[in-house]
Amino acid sequence: MTDAEGADAALPDDLDIDALRAALVEWYEADHRDYPWRRTDDPYDILVSEVMSQQTQLDRVVEAWDGFLDRWPTAEALADADRSEVVAFWSDQRLGYNNRARYLHEAAGQVVDDYGGEFPETPADLQELMGVGPYTANAVASFAFNAGDAVVDTNVKRVLYRAFGVEDDDEEFERAASELMPDGESRVWNNAIMELGGVACQQRPRCDEEGCPWRRWCRAYETGDFTAPDVPTQPEFEGSRRQFRGRVVRVLGEHDELPLDELGPRIRVDYAPAGESGREWLRGLLDDLEDDGLIEVIERDEGTVARLRA
Repeated sequence: MTDAEGADAALPDDLDIDALRAALVEWYEADHRDYPWRRTDDPYDILVSEVMSQQTQLDRVVEAWDGFLDRWPTAEALADADRSEVVAFWSDQRLGYNNRARYLHEAAGQVVDDYGGEFPETPADLQELMGVGPYTANAVASFAFNAGDAVVDTNVKRVLYRAFGVEDDDEEFERAASELMPDGESRVWNNAIMELGGVACQQRPRCDEEGCPWRRWCRAYETGDFTAPDVPTQPEFEGSRRQFRGRVVRVLGEHDELPLDELGPRIRVDYAPAGESGREWLRGLLDDLEDDGLIEVIERDEGTVARLRA
């Protein structure tokens, strides 16, 4: 925790922060959506992507971003462009409010005229650019210069609320996000936690499908309650495989290990070893969890047991 006493921390004080961090970064680096702006640290390229993404789905932004940079590849080129041409491009690509194109053109001029062609590097200094608010400034500082604060957008709030029970309050979300982010790692961390919210912890969660790396610690996954600030009603989960997986993780968290026929009745009341919801059904559930690295299934002379992976 970053708070020395822990009393005022936004996150539960029993969380293994180092393990959380390592799990998320490993998950992100193993496989993530390969948007082209994630392969560059050029602040101009990243600023263009951030402004375009404000009103447009990311998959649609790719083509527009490529076309924009082909036409105006640097801040100097954009500053020299006719503003009406920039606005026309923006409109043709259906990128939302045309004022953003005007602001982007103006910001490029500021970089050239006021900063000698070099982008400012901190969130505070980047906000001096026209149309660049706190979120965009922090994103550019993070992804271009690895010098940002913890990003807190709707997706990140959803993750923090569901996983750790962070209070639905902007200050609490900011504090929790800051406690989680490792020092000096804003580039990879902010990309990773936004990817988690955008891919696995969507409004309708895809915990198992996307191999969410925080399932072991997640309150929503344990309880099946996936409400969130932007999800006022619960997605259907009663009787789902996801619900039973969450129960397995919760029950094994309360015991060192359990034989299958002791675990089964704790997972569902209609468990019968030889029945439809019996050992074969339970073993399939456990095999999935073992493949995800959450549990271990151990064969012993006296029978099969399951336990959480250390």
